[in-house]
Formats: sequence, structure tokens, C-alpha cells
Amino acid sequence: MKIEIMDTTLRDGEQTPGVAFTDVEKLNVAKMLLDEVKVNRIEVASARVSSGELDSVKMIASWCKGRGYLDRVEVLGFVDGNKSVDWIAEAGAKVLNLLCKGSLRHVEHQLKKKPEEHIYDVEKVIKYAAGKGIKVNLYLEAWSNGILDSPEYVYMLIDALKNEVGTFMLADTLGILNPEQSYGLCGQMIKKYPGVRFDFHAHNDYAFSVANTYMAVKAGIRAVHTTVNGLGERAGNAPLSSVVGALNDHCQDVELSVDETKLNKISSIVEAFSGMRIPYNMPITGENVFTQTCGVHADGDSKAGLYHNRLAPERFGRLRKYALGKTSGKASIVKNLQELGIELDKESIAKITQRVVELGDKKDSITTEDLPFIISDILGSKLISENIKIKNYYICHAKDLNPVATLCLQINDNIYEETATGDGQYDAFVKALEKIYSKIGKTLPELVDYIVTIPPGGKTSALVETVITWRAQKEFKTRAVDSDQTASAIKATVKMLNIMENGK
Repeated sequence: MKIEIMDTTLRDGEQTPGVAFTDVEKLNVAKMLLDEVKVNRIEVASARVSSGELDSVKMIASWCKGRGYLDRVEVLGFVDGNKSVDWIAEAGAKVLNLLCKGSLRHVEHQLKKKPEEHIYDVEKVIKYAAGKGIKVNLYLEAWSNGILDSPEYVYMLIDALKNEVGTFMLADTLGILNPEQSYGLCGQMIKKYPGVRFDFHAHNDYAFSVANTYMAVKAGIRAVHTTVNGLGERAGNAPLSSVVGALNDHCQDVELSVDETKLNKISSIVEAFSGMRIPYNMPITGENVFTQTCGVHADGDSKAGLYHNRLAPERFGRLRKYALGKTSGKASIVKNLQELGIELDKESIAKITQRVVELGDKKDSITTEDLPFIISDILGSKLISENIKIKNYYICHAKDLNPVATLCLQINDNIYEETATGDGQYDAFVKALEKIYSKIGKTLPELVDYIVTIPPGGKTSALVETVITWRAQKEFKTRAVDSDQTASAIKATVKMLNIMENGK
């Protein structure tokens, strides 16, 4: 049983407050969704929104035409005479998702029309689109309200248009349905219209979007809508990764085209382009979802994988981790030491565990890469030698001038000094550091992510925590705390330099 995924990140996802993709960003996300993630269809824009939107659809349509994907690219359009159709034709797209009213109340109160008038207007757009060689799918906006409040209108609409429309899109626009209703109402539509194609489009207002999508498939729906990271209006849409995981693991005989190993990658790309952080506890793609915190879990995993489930991180190109904090047991410490390639005796492990617990009690967060420094502190070993130290630095940020940083760095017994400008104070510091490393024939690892955290309600003097993710042979994190944001980032960077210098 093949289930289609239509991803609408680039259209409905862009209706998230504060999110706007550039044309190049849209093109790259479209390429990745079709070529790597392998979703079946993508909805990429709303007609007539802006000139930038037109340019983005032209770029996507041109690329897709060259690869034979043009029939998989869809654009939302409106019942506006010929305007949306002409816009889509100019963009080079071939599929119109026409937005009509799926609820009688919307027709009467928003459009101030009778049902027959609205259906006539929709038919005119469909016929005009056919003349332009454009296929039409029909979005039933607020269908969930309509099928509950005015089912006779919904049936009237479908009866009038079922021979002219490729697919009817059943939209829970306001996210009002629960799983039982989704199953029953979708099943009702399929039973009444066995030869008609239906999509299901969920919103997450009650946190039911994935459950509702799952139940729609169980009821017989063969195409569902998603967005990457659950982007969308209000509480968002059904997240692509969660829908794929749920359907693959809980629906018998379901066949999806999606490559699960690419879900984490597309989530990270969309996170960067949208500026919307993935919640740490987001299923499948969140930072913490494959991280065990309880020491009992780490112990069970060591003995027989007792705390694993079907959502294995390897399926999604990720790794299982074991958090460090006050609930860490010896097993968690051992797992992290193994990741670093460090072996310690039982007595030393007990001491390190005690220190980690103490730090956790103080609400300190601890990364795997902090362990060598803790070991050096507790055991007096030189597992991490601080061969790189900052002698001095000076950073200046003046209005209407680029920030300037002068850095004096000691590497073993040698002193190096460089000055550089940057787009920000930390950027200027890194540019100066890069000059020094270029002198000595070394390169810095790639900075992958940079997170600054200030406690909620923090004052101007609040401590700032900076966690920076780096990529060398593998990804690793360094963390530092200071009352100054730039100083905190610099401390985390120096920690990285010593980790690299010590080969850890």
C-alpha cells in the first residue's frame, strides 16, 4: 500500500510567523526534498504573493523540468478569475492547488455568496487552467468544520467537481479534529466517493497532527501533507519526520518513498534557513531524543540494549548519546569515556561520577568534551594539557565601524599576535585566530552551531552560557560560561583549541 507524502514546507511552512525563505533557499530545500529525502510531491508557493515568490517558483520549475519532476511541484492558487492561473503559467509550473471554501459558513459569511455561486466561480478557474495545460487539485479549506457543520454542502461541492479535479485535499485548517474524528470522517469520504483521490492536511492545534494523519491513513487516505520541523501557522503542521516514523512503524503494509536517513539533514537545513530552532525534545530530529539521561538506562543498554526501541538513531543518520548530570550513574560516565577512547579504573570512575553529579546539582550542563578537563582536575592527570592560552585580547565595537579584535595567543612556548576585523566581535576574534593558525600551517575545525543561553528573567549581569558545535573528524561541543557573551564564546573556543591540540 503506497502512501504519498506531499510536503508543504515551502508554502504552508512559510506561513509560520517570522519565516520567509529566499528564492535560493527555496530552490535548495526543493532539490533536497525531491532528490534526497524523496518525498512524492512538494507545494512550493502561494500565487501572486510577491515578485520574489514568482522568481523562486521559476527557479524550482526550471530545475524540476530538467529532471522530469515538474508534475511533482504544486502551487497554491485562489478563486480569482484568471489571475492565479496566469501567474502559475508564467512561473512554469503545471499543478495548481486551488483553494476553495470547504465550509458553508465560510461561503456565506466570508464570501457573502450562495454555494452555487462559489462552485460556478471555482469551475471557471478549473476550465481556464485546463486550457493552459495546468492540472488542478482542490483544497477544501476548513473541510473539517464543513463536514461537521454542513456535510450536505461538502457533498454538493464534490459532486459538482469530481470529474474535473485531480485530487480533493481534505484540510483540517483550524486543527479541530481528534484522531477518532479523523478516522471516521476520512473513512466516510472514501466510502461515499470510492473512485475519488483524497489528500489529508492536518494542523497541530491540539498536538494531534501526527495522530490524525496516522488515523487518516488507517481510514484509507493514500496521500498526506507534512512540513519539515512541523512549520506552519499557529501550532504548525504535521512534522515530516514524525509522520514518516509513525507510518513506517505502526501501519502494516505501508510503503513510503522517503529516505529516513536524510530526515535529520533536511531538518537541520530548514532550521538554519527558517531561523526556527528545532525543540530539543522534538521526536526524531531533536537534540535530546536519542540521549539517555538516567544512569539505569545506560546500564541496561550496556548489558542487553534494554532501553532501545524501534526508533533507532541509526535509521535517521544519528547516534545514541548518554547525558551527563546529577542523574548520571557510572554506566553513563563509562559510555561517554568510551566515546572519547579513554579508559579509567573503577576508583577513578567513581570520583569522576561524583564530580559530575555535584556539577549537575549546581545546574551546570556538561558535555562529553568536558570530561577530559574534569579528569585532569580531579585526578591531576595531564589528559588535556592547556598548551594554548590567551595572553591578551582587545576587542572594539564602535558605531558604524566594523568590530576589530587584536589577539595575543601562546602556543606552547611561542607567542603570536594578529589583528582582524569582522562582522561582529566574536567574528573579528575568530578572523584574528585564523590568521595565527594560517601562520603556523594549521586549520581550525568548522563551526557548525553556536548557541547562547541566558537564564529566563536574567538581569544585565546574568551569566551567559555558550555552547559551540565544531566539526573536525567528527562533531564535538565545547561550553563556557561568563557574564560577557563574547568572553564566554572565546573561552569555549580556547577549550576547543586545546582539545584539537591534544588530539581528543
